[in-house]
Amino acid sequence: MQDGQSFAGRCVMAAGAFGRDPAGRAMNLRRLGYFLALAEELHFGRAAERLGMAQPPLSRQIQQLEQELGAVLFNRGRSAVTLTQAGRRLYERGRAIQAGIEDVKLEIRRIGQGAEGRLRIGFVGSSSYGLLPNIVRAFRAGAPGVSLSLMPMNNADLFRALIQRNIDVAFARPALSDPEFVTRKLHDEALIAALPDSLPGAAARTVDLRDLEGQNFILYPEFPRPSYADFVLEQCRALGMEVANRVFAMDLQTALSLVSIGEGVCVLPESVGGAARNGIRFLPIHPPLGTTALSVNHRVDDQGVHLHRFLKVAQEVARKLG
Repeated sequence: MQDGQSFAGRCVMAAGAFGRDPAGRAMNLRRLGYFLALAEELHFGRAAERLGMAQPPLSRQIQQLEQELGAVLFNRGRSAVTLTQAGRRLYERGRAIQAGIEDVKLEIRRIGQGAEGRLRIGFVGSSSYGLLPNIVRAFRAGAPGVSLSLMPMNNADLFRALIQRNIDVAFARPALSDPEFVTRKLHDEALIAALPDSLPGAAARTVDLRDLEGQNFILYPEFPRPSYADFVLEQCRALGMEVANRVFAMDLQTALSLVSIGEGVCVLPESVGGAARNGIRFLPIHPPLGTTALSVNHRVDDQGVHLHRFLKVAQEVARKLG
């Protein structure tokens, strides 16, 4: 793709160079087409017929082209028309320019139809355990020519990246809120507890968080705030529990690592518990602590074909997985 883009870029630059004469007047690229037709036919009558025009206008167009370029392009004999050295060089370059322009047209058409291009996806770490891999897999199957860039971020970074148009779509938890965004909830999932397997009670089938008040609660991220950490603290307060011992981590993966070495417990979306991890037991919380929603967010003014196809796939996958 890079080579193709580079070639297309060179063709556009060449077309621009061809498109103006020394006086700065715009040179019609259609005139290049007239020249190429005559260079291939080497006969004014046949070239005019091929172009669907009369011979005198074609002759005038070629004369004007020669005047603008300051070079004679054709030897005009009584019995034959041949290319001069300047004409042969223009023919070589002109064919490359014409082919490049056709390539650009095809490339733009394919991007417009959603067959090629790129999509930049930002996501919170917890989404990579549930829906996101299935959504990406389904989208790739239907649009293999679209390049996907996947970038893990926290909610604050997702918000900033969407505002600055550095990403096209954001998987956030909780949802992003801004008048410039469209937010669609994909699904709710229960909150569960991640406990060190060495912790007494970790072998049980459920856990009451109020029995863990003396434990360190590992929360993420610490900055910027508010964040998922504040959401967990609010849910605990709703149960009448104030978390006193707080250990903050940068992200989900760091939080899980801290749990695995016995540094504390962590409250996570249920989907994270689907991936076994050494040193950790994932348990349902009873009474329930609540649910967390995964949302997909994009800019209101983004009408990209790839984006809206991706959103459709995301919603279809979310419905299928329940």
